[in-house]
Amino acid sequence: MTEYKLFKIGSLFDIRPTKNYGLTNHALFATQGKVPVIVNSSRDNGVGGSVDLQPTEKGGIVTFSDTTTADSIFYQPRDFIGYSHVQGVYPKEPKKWSKESLLYFVVNFRKVTAGRFDYATKFNRKIAMELEIRLPVTANGDIDFPFMENRIRELELARIRELELARIRELVVYLKVTGLTDYKLTTDEEQFLTNYHKFMGGGGKKYKPFRLEEIFEWKPQCEIRPLDIEKYIEHTDKKFPFYGQATINKGIISYLSLTDKVLNNKLGKPTILIHSNNQNVVYLETPFYLKDGHGATSVLQSKFLNRETSMFLISAIKKIITEKYSYNDKATKIALKNTEIYLPADDTGNPDYEYMTTFIRIQQKFVIKNVVEWKDRELEIYKAVTTA
Repeated sequence: MTEYKLFKIGSLFDIRPTKNYGLTNHALFATQGKVPVIVNSSRDNGVGGSVDLQPTEKGGIVTFSDTTTADSIFYQPRDFIGYSHVQGVYPKEPKKWSKESLLYFVVNFRKVTAGRFDYATKFNRKIAMELEIRLPVTANGDIDFPFMENRIRELELARIRELELARIRELVVYLKVTGLTDYKLTTDEEQFLTNYHKFMGGGGKKYKPFRLEEIFEWKPQCEIRPLDIEKYIEHTDKKFPFYGQATINKGIISYLSLTDKVLNNKLGKPTILIHSNNQNVVYLETPFYLKDGHGATSVLQSKFLNRETSMFLISAIKKIITEKYSYNDKATKIALKNTEIYLPADDTGNPDYEYMTTFIRIQQKFVIKNVVEWKDRELEIYKAVTTA
């Protein structure tokens, strides 16, 4: 029977901030490349994007964020670029720690931190160093690295087929629940597409400029300073997104349960947010909290706004504001209200929201068709492999 022993994390690892470029998000993510940037996120292994800059850290270590929850603990297999508040966990004896043994460590590290930290109760490196984790040991009391490595390999081999099938099944369920299995174009949509292709050949649908103030209402907002969050906390099951100025994860920092006093969009109306500093544009249909930015976020609503029209409008907005504004020339509320975007117009000269909706629905059906066909191919391959 395998024996286990408690080890203080600080006795096995050094923990210190990862090296970063000290750039604004706009400058850091200005290029696209292959080097991952590890940010304060509990999703996608902490990767906020990939850029064309030299890595600041070597792969083969563990990282976590001291501003989010313990769910931000990840093993980083590749060289990467660090980020403010992202901590690196560096083995004191790196030659002993393989990818598999570090993954084993990550599982146990997460286990001892689960549910203990959140945005208000910070998970910092001082606390992490003092935590104890349970690891397998040999007869003489040393860490049993071969056991950890073999255990991880066994789990990977045993689960890979099961996970593949589960992934396909989840996709099937998702498509059915959301009604996205139907990707056949209606007669009206086919006619729309025919007309659209004719228009592309010359003439056709009329587009005209509209000031954003003509098509949106600017809504008042309540902002919260991160240092004040604790006094607004309410322990309920209802959690809503807390939006900041970042471009990663659609600007969502975390999900919180706070008093209604600081809650925006209480009725969950379709809403577009535009951040003046980085021109980030997001759509939401839920109540939300907003990080203090000295009024830098514009909260826009319209009776014509829905999921389809928002996708069309956001595309038109981004096309203009990413070229027109920058960190030094911000997209302020006054500037945005007078910004013109080009939209399809109806016979009365107003924005043609019906046209926008049909256009987006057709694009969605094309995407759904590709996804469904991919799912069917994957399922056939899985059946062929498992029955061979």
